[in-house]
Amino acid sequence: MDEELTPLDCLLPSGTQRICLIILNQPLDEDHLHILWNKALLRACADGAANHLYNITAGERDSFLPDYISGDFDSITAEVKAFYADKGCRLIETADQDLTDFTKCLAIMVEEIHRRQLQVDTIVTLGGLGGRFDQIMASVETLYHSLSITQLPLLIVQGSSLAYLLRPGSHRLGVNTGLEGEWCSLVPVGGPCQILTTGLKWNLNNQVLQFGKLVSTSNTYEPVAPGNPRKPVTVTTDQPLLWSMGIRRK
Repeated sequence: MDEELTPLDCLLPSGTQRICLIILNQPLDEDHLHILWNKALLRACADGAANHLYNITAGERDSFLPDYISGDFDSITAEVKAFYADKGCRLIETADQDLTDFTKCLAIMVEEIHRRQLQVDTIVTLGGLGGRFDQIMASVETLYHSLSITQLPLLIVQGSSLAYLLRPGSHRLGVNTGLEGEWCSLVPVGGPCQILTTGLKWNLNNQVLQFGKLVSTSNTYEPVAPGNPRKPVTVTTDQPLLWSMGIRRK
């Protein structure tokens, strides 16, 4: 296998993934925020995400100071910007309008990881899968940019969903953390993909996924006997392929 990853390890307090965290400008899940923040080696907000962080951490803001806030600063409020500036957080203005604040924040994070010589397994993004449809698609587009920005996996987590873009090659996905929901999917967002899978209820055997022909949504995992661990999912793809999965909620 080219790559092995347990996507939801990042949400386990006892998980072993070494992560960095990007927060996007969408409502925050407080439980997810606390788990990811406590595990992260580096923490960043993309522009207006700082507003959400500021609001949700009222009363304990000094314990939730990001390493940097980046963006064109058209969303962050003056009050929030002044608060984090006074606390010594780096404010990095990125005026380029051809890229989203998410993509620019990711590029800075990768530079910071190298500059600080951090040992990182995964970059996790909180937010990006809710609200406006065009902004969801912009998040997916950043996943595509990430393939040329970093070799690290980039996960997007929000609510009951996780999204992750698989590179061409073979992948082994651990799906036995206990946090997995019932559904998963493989979506050929960028173009046709020929894929081979195991570990799914409805596997694909060198079939082509393509919009207008076949897309594997509302799939689920291969059934196992009660008390037995769920088998890993393996995916081999010839093109980038979007994996998404449900997150079990309390």
